Amino acid sequence: MGLLQEKFVIVTGAASARGLGKATAQMFVEHGATIAILDLDASAAKAAAADLGDRHVGLVCNVTDKAACESVVKTLLDRWGRVDVLVNNAGITQPLKITEITAENYDAVLDVNLRGTLYMSQAVIPGMRAQKSGSIVNLSSVSAQRGGGIFGGPHYSAAKAGVLGLTKAMARELAPDNVRVNAICPGFIATDITAGKLTPEMNVQILAGIPMGRAGAASDVAGCALFLASDLSAYCTGTEVDVNGGSLIH
Repeated sequence: MGLLQEKFVIVTGAASARGLGKATAQMFVEHGATIAILDLDASAAKAAAADLGDRHVGLVCNVTDKAACESVVKTLLDRWGRVDVLVNNAGITQPLKITEITAENYDAVLDVNLRGTLYMSQAVIPGMRAQKSGSIVNLSSVSAQRGGGIFGGPHYSAAKAGVLGLTKAMARELAPDNVRVNAICPGFIATDITAGKLTPEMNVQILAGIPMGRAGAASDVAGCALFLASDLSAYCTGTEVDVNGGSLIH
């Protein structure tokens, strides 16, 4: 019996083959969930959903567009009747120094990581409140906690720190309706975002700072998301769970 049997789940930004979203969707399917993969690229979203199996759906959605978020959730409610879990995974990063951040850089990174998390959550909250149950899982980052220092610039740290504040405030507000909101703070994870961007020297330096001595895998983050999405974490809300191999112990 799976942990997410008969649960309906939205995962944003989940079309990338080696990304956290796809790994999370895959693990959720193994536990019985029905998945909607949302992505900017419609054909990639459909292909990713088809990989998961027949009952899953891939839809185009720009999470920075409030109307698009509302429209896609309406489509899914018409199809499924309910949404049980939202994983706000869509995110982008840019390796810039503080004085290099332009208005365009700021808008791009804050919009996808923070505004997108807000808009998608706003779209699912009325239904979750009505059914008196739901779990929202937000992706933050160790860089929010330690002030960057791995890959993303300061605007990325700021956006992901914003996700933590939003998570806690939403958790407090939604708890009376049995809607839980938690955040995951991944450390250094080997995904497409980091692939090819790091020199061998940078890799050695990063691994030296991780007590477990390895980069994380997408499945490490997916396992934590599964816990937060399922009833195993029924009394957890407003938490931030570190998935970083011990690189930040606080």
